[in-house]
Amino acid sequence: MEVKEKMLKYETLYSKYAAFDKDAIRLNEYIPDIRPNYFRDADRIIHSSSYTRYMGKTQVFTLSDNDNISTRMVHVQLVSKIARTIGRALSLNEDLIEAISLGHDLGHVPFGHEGERILNNISLDHNEGFFNHNVQSVRELMTLENNGLGCNLTVQTLDGILCHNGELELKKYAPKKKTVDDFLVDYDKCYKDEKYIKTLIPMTLEGCVVRVSDMIGYLGRDIEDAMKLGIIDKDDIPEKITKVLGSTNREIVNNIILDIIKNSTNKSYISVSDSVFEAISELKKFNYKNIYAKAHSQNLVRDYEHMFEFLFDKYLKFLNDEDQNQDIFKKYLNGMSKEYLKNTSNERKAIDYIAGMTDEYFLNEYKKYQNS
Repeated sequence: MEVKEKMLKYETLYSKYAAFDKDAIRLNEYIPDIRPNYFRDADRIIHSSSYTRYMGKTQVFTLSDNDNISTRMVHVQLVSKIARTIGRALSLNEDLIEAISLGHDLGHVPFGHEGERILNNISLDHNEGFFNHNVQSVRELMTLENNGLGCNLTVQTLDGILCHNGELELKKYAPKKKTVDDFLVDYDKCYKDEKYIKTLIPMTLEGCVVRVSDMIGYLGRDIEDAMKLGIIDKDDIPEKITKVLGSTNREIVNNIILDIIKNSTNKSYISVSDSVFEAISELKKFNYKNIYAKAHSQNLVRDYEHMFEFLFDKYLKFLNDEDQNQDIFKKYLNGMSKEYLKNTSNERKAIDYIAGMTDEYFLNEYKKYQNS
């Protein structure tokens, strides 16, 4: 216990608004060791299979031959660093911030948000509810990892991941107190109510920090990636944005972080100034119009739709036929727990399998079965 107490000495420097180790909640019993709870969560995420697969997942631009373009792994590392910078300046729990940051995008599917949209349509067509990557991230850690037994992370970490959606900018991020049941209700409702995801609020200030950091992590970096690919030029960014935030990723990240720290120190919430909030909103609009809308051609999108639907139908047939010779059994289901196999529909098993794939594995699966 002496070592663990030494590791927890950092808590003496925490703000009264921080998440403390003693308040951590887990859904299942566990055997404590020298690591604080949220420190242990980050370890479990880093050692998970879904974390390893970040390496092969799209951030924005797919099938690029430029090795300097961001992958999902790069994005989560950027979010972690940005969030921990803010967290340290505000005397918050950096272990919890790191755990939420590193786990927040585990549920992203092949080809990023475009793939997510397609898989959502498939899920709805087969009565499996709405598919959202933040919900799937929680599902990976709570249900799928460890051969279908989950990682038994704290509710605070799982909740921060569930509520991380950086697509929704706010001027003020204030945490909402929750019980375990409140978290589980939030999680369940995301499958049933399309609009519910937009109402999610983290239960900790650390979760709020990650939520805003997710947005900071992609805004400027996506601009730089788009410039490398010749999609936009530096001069394309409107002056009303650059005069507040700057025109490079370095300037954008730095200016937003400093503004958050200035407006959030000794506060029970995370906030930005009016001018920075307006500039962020304008920058998001610029990115959506000039980058994200052009990241995939219509022909490529149609190809994605065909491939997702083709593979889903193939896997569902294999499952219904109990064709044990197929990869979905040999590489996925044969190692899963009896609880997962018994309590999961064949449609959901196929969705889980596809959602966990890297871009390359997905393409290889399609090519294999297309020619069979």
